[in-house]
Amino acid sequence: MKDAREVVVLRYGHRPGRDDRMTTHVGLTARALGADRVVFPDNAGQSAETVREVTDRFGGPFDVELRGDQKAVVRGFDGVVVHLTMYGERVQDVEGEMREAVGLDDATAGGAPPSPRDLLVVVGGEKVPWALYERADFNVGVTNQPHSEVAGLAVFLDRLFEGTELDREWADADRRVVPEATGKTVVDADEGSGAERGARPRRDPKPTAATVTQMSSS
Repeated sequence: MKDAREVVVLRYGHRPGRDDRMTTHVGLTARALGADRVVFPDNAGQSAETVREVTDRFGGPFDVELRGDQKAVVRGFDGVVVHLTMYGERVQDVEGEMREAVGLDDATAGGAPPSPRDLLVVVGGEKVPWALYERADFNVGVTNQPHSEVAGLAVFLDRLFEGTELDREWADADRRVVPEATGKTVVDADEGSGAERGARPRRDPKPTAATVTQMSSS
């Protein structure tokens, strides 16, 4: 969600073939839940292509970057670094401190507005080096139980933004999902409210193998 700060998600490590689905979903989750950019390893080109395709179709802004050296991304980041790990401090215990660190909390009565700082959220795709634990300003765990890194990222971003990311507006979208109690309706984005009153829905082309995993979870 674009403001004075940038929230970046770094997918640390990627095993082609084995991690394709998970890496793609890290990017899609980052986009959907308020991050401004995702950085993938340079061997995750298929995942990057899929996330860009979804952004082109359903709107942004959201940027996708491929980098060969994830360690350099972390070392050179000028802002707050959060590492999501099962072994970290409980998110509910540190979320207030994290929000304050990046300037998301409102100013206290009579105080100056908080200064915004960029945030890097590191999501491991394989065993991460101990140096990352030491470099991170916060090592954060979501439940401290084994589960998906995608679930951890989703919960973290929702706690960070306090639910405001759910109401964001999407710019330059080609199509839009119409919320319904029952049914699956996708319309041209420029059809506006008239589409929700009964305009003929758009029939999307058959999704590619790379995007079908995201669409099937809808």
